[in-house]
Amino acid sequence: MDFGKLTSVDLVDFRLPVEPKGNESVLIGKPFINPHLYIGPTGYNMRPWTGKWYEAGTKERDYLKQYGRQFNTIEHNTTHYRIPDTATVLRWRDETPADFRFCPKIPQTISHSRNLGVTSREIDVFCEVIAELGTRLGCCFIQLHPAFSPEDLPVLEKFIDRFPAWIPLAVEVRHPDFFSGGYYAEKYFSLLRNKGISAVITDVAGRRDVCHMQLTASTVLIRFVGNSLHPSDYTRVSEWSERLKYWMENGLESAYFFTHEPDNLLAPELAAFAWQVFSGVMPDVSMRGPKEVDGQQGLLF
Repeated sequence: MDFGKLTSVDLVDFRLPVEPKGNESVLIGKPFINPHLYIGPTGYNMRPWTGKWYEAGTKERDYLKQYGRQFNTIEHNTTHYRIPDTATVLRWRDETPADFRFCPKIPQTISHSRNLGVTSREIDVFCEVIAELGTRLGCCFIQLHPAFSPEDLPVLEKFIDRFPAWIPLAVEVRHPDFFSGGYYAEKYFSLLRNKGISAVITDVAGRRDVCHMQLTASTVLIRFVGNSLHPSDYTRVSEWSERLKYWMENGLESAYFFTHEPDNLLAPELAAFAWQVFSGVMPDVSMRGPKEVDGQQGLLF
């Protein structure tokens, strides 16, 4: 992911912001019954993972099956570029375990259109097809164009009202004015809280403002962008474990933690480390980590 990428991260202050006041309206002060934490990289069509994260000799057609054995969620970006057909979605469903959750990105023909598709049938077509995932559907998310500003919030509200309420939804914005801490920021996060829509949190080196830590629903999507397993990747994950633990202890129902690394090559290593840390800190939270591949653990530790 090129957004927020820096050539060097040695001087970046990666500390997480303090807990926002508004989170009190979401957290109930006691643990949710059977909370879930889903951890996984983005994408699965990665030949270099064969022999380490996928069994040696795995064919490309079986990559998703192998991925599902290792991780319990995926930031599914293929849907950003085209709406899949029903047969494809049914194959995704049938090739993954019952506890697996897809988080499909809404097509850019919707997310990057001027009115977010509210006057077309694309929203309906996408939702009808993606609903075939059944219980394996986690949370859809819409990544808005960087030029989408607070002045466009009425359009976002129309989109949310148009989007089926029974499909979990998260929103990612990138315009700096959404994170200024002023009137527009309050208006944006209040809109999401009032509608029960999750705000995507992105932890990336070059845009620390988008790591806003605002909870607006009982589910949160976290996009964690590493830097080729720089030492800060590990310390950041450890800090995230404490924040997630606090949220889970106070009523967060579920969290999706997606790991990114340059060219996606080392994303599984980062996801595996996150699972190791999170499971140690939150033993009562349901989560699943990687298994041994060809007799090797696959972890770095």
